[in-house]
Amino acid sequence: MIEDIKQDAAERMGKSVEALKHELAKVRSGRAHPSLLDHIMVSYYGNPTPIKQVANVAVEDARTLTITPWEQSMVAPVEKAILNSDLGLNPNTAGSVIRVPMPPLTEERRRDLIKVVRHEAEQARVAIRNIRRDANHELKEAAKEKLVSEDDERRGEEAVQRLTDTYIKRVDQLLEEKEKDLLAI
Repeated sequence: MIEDIKQDAAERMGKSVEALKHELAKVRSGRAHPSLLDHIMVSYYGNPTPIKQVANVAVEDARTLTITPWEQSMVAPVEKAILNSDLGLNPNTAGSVIRVPMPPLTEERRRDLIKVVRHEAEQARVAIRNIRRDANHELKEAAKEKLVSEDDERRGEEAVQRLTDTYIKRVDQLLEEKEKDLLAI
């Protein structure tokens, strides 16, 4: 019973950390990375389709992405989707290859991005704490219904707290890495 609650909490906390990683990947640092374009949808014969499914996205150098659509007819829609995205990028088309240069970030923009990243990390911490609260509530209910002893309940709560501390440390590590990345010139 207690193992199931701990396992469920660990699984949900892990998903919170993965969601944070995904959100942090969207925040653009000065370096080019293919995952920057993951959330961009391209109109592929009328259907919104992720850019990865209609083109090859690669890093040419530290500040340039190259996008090679599978079909020549997709060059214009891919370029339009990048222009209309919230990233503020200006793609350049040369034949069937689209180059996307990454403009350098200003100091002010870096500070704004750090605020966004810290907010995302705090959201992840809150989610992890909510999972801890749910797990502790389940343990209390189990003790109330005499499914587990009070000692087992206390040990379960301590184990859930250790899990929470571990996952919060992971969130803090991810935040620290992203802040360093954003501040690197």
